[in-house]
Amino acid sequence: MPKTIDLNLLHALDVLLTERSVTAAARRLGLSPSATSRTLARLRVATGDALLVQAGRSLVTTPYAEQLAERVHILAQETRTVLTPALGQVEPALLDRTFKIRANDGFVTLFAPALVAEIAKAAPLVRLCFVPKPDKDATPLRDGTIDLEIGTTGASAPEMKSQLIFRDRFIGVARKNHPLLGKPVTPQLYAACRHVVASRRGASKGPVDDALRDLGLRREVVAIVPSFLDALNIARNSDLIALVPNSSLDKQAHSLQRFELPVSTPELAISAMWHPRLDSDPGHRWLRQKLMAACKTSS
Repeated sequence: MPKTIDLNLLHALDVLLTERSVTAAARRLGLSPSATSRTLARLRVATGDALLVQAGRSLVTTPYAEQLAERVHILAQETRTVLTPALGQVEPALLDRTFKIRANDGFVTLFAPALVAEIAKAAPLVRLCFVPKPDKDATPLRDGTIDLEIGTTGASAPEMKSQLIFRDRFIGVARKNHPLLGKPVTPQLYAACRHVVASRRGASKGPVDDALRDLGLRREVVAIVPSFLDALNIARNSDLIALVPNSSLDKQAHSLQRFELPVSTPELAISAMWHPRLDSDPGHRWLRQKLMAACKTSS
């Protein structure tokens, strides 16, 4: 008789080859380290290969495991999709799954509390893992490293599905009682201030600079930080003017005052994005619905 194959081993192998750590894999699998070590031993017997071997304090993959890694990851995803209940039959209370969401820290600060609370109430076995967003590279969505991305859509990944969450706009922010705020903020007065900007890539210029340039003006950027929350903290404790999305100030308004920019900048359309293979996945669709509802409640 053909040997019975335990498909749980496929998922475990995918996690072990991704994490390259028994302890980290155990956390993702919801097992103890000793149980995960026993699973690794079973996998070694099943494949006839050591798969992961000790190198100092770390584990490294064998050449055979390196060859397997990508195929195993794809097969594990396809198996999960095949064995997931058909659309409309998901039972949140029984859904046991980890969703990885890539978003900037401003979104996490503003919307994650409501989303996590709702998910925890409706689906206690679901885990949400928010990961940083260093760029707009679509590779993590394509290879399944992340399940959902929050941000502005781009032209680099036209195949991705998306759904508008909310619209935002840039505003100026200064500490309360800042000299700029005692009178109408004109382009000239705004440009004459010193500024802090947020950019993951370290860029100092953006749409507001284009609008000022059309008026023959140029602002002085003296600080560049990786996140809008960092920009707000600097503006709170200095005379620098911050440029941030309006939504980022809602829970950070202490000692700060917003003002409308004296020049026009494009509106921000914040969307949820995902790979087409997850479009009909019932668990993923349920997560998207919960995300939209939480964002609507928190906005």
